[in-house]
Amino acid sequence: MNPLPVKRPTIRDVATAAGVSKSLVSLVFSDSSGVSADRRQRVLAAADALGYRPNWLARALAADDGNFVGILVADTHNPLFMEIVDAARIELAARGQYGLLTSAVLPPREGDPPRLDERILSAFGDLRPRSVLIVGSVPDMPVLSRLAYGVPIVVASAIAENLPMAVSVRSDDAVGMDLVIAHLVERGHRRIAHLGGQGGPVAVERASSYVEAMRRHGLADEICIEPAEFTESSGFRAADALLRSAHPPTAIAAMNDLTAIGAQTAIDERAAATSVALTGYDNTFLAANSRISLTSVNSDNAEIGRRAAHALDEPNAPGRQILVTPTLVVRASSTAASASRWSV
Repeated sequence: MNPLPVKRPTIRDVATAAGVSKSLVSLVFSDSSGVSADRRQRVLAAADALGYRPNWLARALAADDGNFVGILVADTHNPLFMEIVDAARIELAARGQYGLLTSAVLPPREGDPPRLDERILSAFGDLRPRSVLIVGSVPDMPVLSRLAYGVPIVVASAIAENLPMAVSVRSDDAVGMDLVIAHLVERGHRRIAHLGGQGGPVAVERASSYVEAMRRHGLADEICIEPAEFTESSGFRAADALLRSAHPPTAIAAMNDLTAIGAQTAIDERAAATSVALTGYDNTFLAANSRISLTSVNSDNAEIGRRAAHALDEPNAPGRQILVTPTLVVRASSTAASASRWSV
């Protein structure tokens, strides 16, 4: 067994082993085309034998940009966002690029609102990303314009509120909510409530889309929005309040899957004669779980991730919105047979 090296090999060590200059080694690892195949192979063989790897951080700080995509995620606990990140990273890798991923938001303490992690933003700014992908709604969105120093910014699955230079890629919420209401009306429901309206511009947009969809289906008198955020606990509290009201709904359209799962727990804990249909939004892997079987709007998260990755390199007009057309995946939570076991 070879002993572990006593220190990390340097570019000088590689140059000595290969019998070339330090500047030539630097050219090889900067992917310069001005190095002959023979000398490139000698440098790479020496580097491999020594276990040398170029210092990416030092190269980033020395260059005009770090040649990477900075990926900031609003909430690493939300499976929707990670599905988008995975698709974006696959697309970037196919184009020879890579992303550096971190959470942009400090986990909130109980009762406190989420807030940006300013230290992370400062570190990303120092590394000079070539572009920035923001996944999800983050607080204080305008602060992110200082992070990027004029580089392209794309916001995925969120609205770039107060960030006019950014391009946004997201689900067409008006289409998605109309699919939900149409489905529930077809199942015979009229008292359809919405859980949402809080947690950022997307929440507001989906609540507004719910209102418009209810009006289009002649249900303006049945409009009911119970405030909720994008979390399971918020969904539980909102659904529990509705189910305890004098006129509970026969169907609940939650603004995302996590909110819907919280609502499902509240429904399961109630017992009476009236069945309750339930829908979510985003069609995360949780919705397809056989124990949950949640009808959900498929926002096509993989397509959002792919198109967001492409938008990072495309010439885009500031403020452009790329809307991905969703579909509806119908499962047991909104069908009469399964909904009969959930009652109010």
